[in-house]
Amino acid sequence: MSLPDVTFGPFDGRVWLNAAHQGPLPRDAVEAARRALQRKVQPNLIADEDFHRTPARLRAALARLVNAHQKDIVLGNSASYGLHLIVNGLAWRDGDEVLVPADDFPASILPWTVLEPAVKVRRLATDEGTLTADALASQLGDRTRVVCISWVNSFSGRINDLGALGSLCRDKGVLFVVNATQGLGSLSLDVDDLPVDAVTSCGFKWLCGPYGTGFCWLHPDLQARLEPRQAYWLTLAGERWSDLERHDDASIDDASNDDLGAARFDVFGTANFLNFEPWTASVEHFLAVGLDAISAHNALLIERLVEGIDADEWRLVCGLDPPERSTMVVLEPRHESVDDATSRLARARIDVAERRGRIRISPHLYNSVEDIDRTLTALA
Repeated sequence: MSLPDVTFGPFDGRVWLNAAHQGPLPRDAVEAARRALQRKVQPNLIADEDFHRTPARLRAALARLVNAHQKDIVLGNSASYGLHLIVNGLAWRDGDEVLVPADDFPASILPWTVLEPAVKVRRLATDEGTLTADALASQLGDRTRVVCISWVNSFSGRINDLGALGSLCRDKGVLFVVNATQGLGSLSLDVDDLPVDAVTSCGFKWLCGPYGTGFCWLHPDLQARLEPRQAYWLTLAGERWSDLERHDDASIDDASNDDLGAARFDVFGTANFLNFEPWTASVEHFLAVGLDAISAHNALLIERLVEGIDADEWRLVCGLDPPERSTMVVLEPRHESVDDATSRLARARIDVAERRGRIRISPHLYNSVEDIDRTLTALA
């Protein structure tokens, strides 16, 4: 299948370069949402098996997406959900500390702050959101329990080296937790090949799902250390609904936590037909196109955009070299206000984001070279 992906849109003449904020639904996801809505209009169309089939299909697709085992995938509703599982599930001790980048996105920082003051959440200075292994090594202490960082910084577009950071944490016995929201779906991530303990992500940005979707991957060793503080009846019951009519607790306990794997941490309401079924269609669409093909296409768009930017007019905040370069280009105007620049883009019907006085441009698989050239013309 050639890119750009024509199974998105139509965009009615606009250029959507804001996947880092909201990814549009592909058309097969729209059709899945329509089918789910029709079944709610006609509830007789909802089978008992659908309550298990829907989460199972999504879990399988997400496992393929990050090269994981299905039993290690947690279905959630945001990136924050996965972080709170760790916040609430670990056995914390007074004096423990969590390290986070000071300029990371709030979703990667705020969940840990509920542990204060017993647990210290220490914010580390970085270079536009990137943290080197050497810089992190100088900050790790005897009481450091967790390091949490975004794979791609939301405000600069720069990539953190998960391999180097994770290896350091593993050597020191520190849990390494990654918010992959601003990379997953545009870049490839293999949890089986990285020294990470948890990866969490929302589903509505680069993975082009509905709002209120997300998931988490938990390393089996971390799962064993987490205390589940929830018990969702549908997950515990599995497919044996008839057993529940006896109100026999043993019928549930027999198939409880060990057999369920990470599913015991799922968000409640996993038969979320209106959200999970279109998101499943989106993830399966990405898998069919291929993340490597998507990454290659997006890299070409970013290369053309970076090369076409006038350095006398704009300062590139994002990483310039491919190892540091994500699918976000972040710019600061040198001679005009950001408001003037974004207004000019808006008049050209080009949608970007303004973040912290900067312009963030985030193309994806549905964008074309022509979209980039049109943007460069508007920026000139």
